[in-house]
Amino acid sequence: MSDRITPEAVAKVAKLARLSLSDDELLHATHQLSDMLDHFADIDALDLDGVTPMTHPTPIANVMREDIEMDCLDRDEVLAAAPAAEDGRFRVPPIIGLDD
Repeated sequence: MSDRITPEAVAKVAKLARLSLSDDELLHATHQLSDMLDHFADIDALDLDGVTPMTHPTPIANVMREDIEMDCLDRDEVLAAAPAAEDGRFRVPPIIGLDD
């Protein structure tokens, strides 16, 4: 275990996060966090001069289709297939304010 993080520091963060850790869990979490910090230090030690920063590992581009106006479904036909319709719209059961 490295000196970067102590069980006391992990206990303090756990308390702030309102986590209740047993002594074994505290030691396990301390060990895991220490290993993570050691790994981050290994990454920091890499010579990355000349490496272009990137936001995504592969090039990405938006694939957009042309917006073509087409015939759509007939409103009356669609509403006829609905369980309930009212004033040319779908009628759905209320979900807000039921407990008021």
